[in-house]
Amino acid sequence: MIRRRVMTNRLFPTIPPAVRSRPSRRVRHGLTATCLAAMLAGSAATALGAIAGPPVPVDTPGPAIVAPLLSGPRVPVGWRNPEPWAGLPAAVLVTTVPTDSAGDAASIAWFRSSRTQVALYPGVKNPETTPYPRGPESVPHLARTNLVATFNSGFYLKDARGGFFANQTLYAPMIRGLATVVGYRDGHIDIVRWTAARRPGPDVVMARQNLPLLVSGGRVTPGVNVSEAWGLTLGGAPAVWRSAIGIDGNGNLLYVAAPHQTAPSLARILVHAGAVRAMELDINPAWPILATFGLPNAGAPSLFVPNPNQTATRFLSPNTKDFFAVYLRTTIEPLPLPF
Repeated sequence: MIRRRVMTNRLFPTIPPAVRSRPSRRVRHGLTATCLAAMLAGSAATALGAIAGPPVPVDTPGPAIVAPLLSGPRVPVGWRNPEPWAGLPAAVLVTTVPTDSAGDAASIAWFRSSRTQVALYPGVKNPETTPYPRGPESVPHLARTNLVATFNSGFYLKDARGGFFANQTLYAPMIRGLATVVGYRDGHIDIVRWTAARRPGPDVVMARQNLPLLVSGGRVTPGVNVSEAWGLTLGGAPAVWRSAIGIDGNGNLLYVAAPHQTAPSLARILVHAGAVRAMELDINPAWPILATFGLPNAGAPSLFVPNPNQTATRFLSPNTKDFFAVYLRTTIEPLPLPF
């Protein structure tokens, strides 16, 4: 008899396939060279295949059980599938986790690595002036057949040094020591501390850097307590809208966004959700967003992160900043993504 091993982690006893669901001003996030140095010292023409095509083998267990973060009465928290059209096992699961007694909550999305493919697209103003093609600065029309989600990227490159590689184009060289979300030619994705060359190797199809790692080895990194190192905030408040991405112990992607968060509290949410490594994305009310699509062809867009400054169709037309799109993978080997 073949036994299926159930993955666990130190916070959550088992893994379910359970099911459940301020004024804005744009602020730049410039970091001083001294601050960043201190942190580093411490620390194509074919779309994605037919809709609901043959499922790929399931080689990744589901997400962790996520309990409420606040003290007091426990609030039922589980995962729900926002896109039944994509088939089973679910490619995307989402949940919300209360974070304080005032009613704030963290929005968490989990993407099954064996059923999804992630792409990075430049925006109108980020990367900045470049001789290289930017593409449509939105989700390409040819790629919308199997679009399951879109979400924000990181800081402007001029405000936080970091590399940017997409569509076989190096828009900004990679910097050693920085947190990097990396997409590989075989379709899997990871978040790493970059130690390679300034230009990614031939096995990499996408790489985006933003600050040092927020979580490493399943633990909050020491540098999170240097608050000014994690971006300039609206009005100088330490607790603001923040977002981040993480990778769990089975190689699945996590996205987290929540209001009234500091860098340490955001990192703790990621660890709580099962992240073993994580990278902060954009902050302040103007930027965090994750949208899902309840029908194929980018149909029935829904704003999962309840940020009143956003719209679910934000990345379906040219956008100021770069962003990520997540597609349903309908073949074992990833297909080329239109740019």
